[in-house]
Amino acid sequence: MKNTDLIKPAVPAGSKLRNAVLILWPSFLAACMLEGVVFAMVDPGEVNWPGLIPQPSRQGVYTVTFFMFWSITMACSSLVLWLSKPELQVNDEALND
Repeated sequence: MKNTDLIKPAVPAGSKLRNAVLILWPSFLAACMLEGVVFAMVDPGEVNWPGLIPQPSRQGVYTVTFFMFWSITMACSSLVLWLSKPELQVNDEALND
């Protein structure tokens, strides 16, 4: 018996939970980094918003931009995960549909 036979992953390789973690966690870290970089250079209180819309609070701007950054980086992570599928798995999914 090999040592690798005793080690089994806690979450199977193709599970939805594993894919969600592979998408959400790196995109969260990237959004945090982007938030820090952008707002180290831009003060949302000094930005003049066009039109007659009321001036949003700083915390509101931070929140909205964080979720925008997070959604963009989630899309990028999803694309990477989708592109990293082996060709046999892609072909099997196409035949099963």
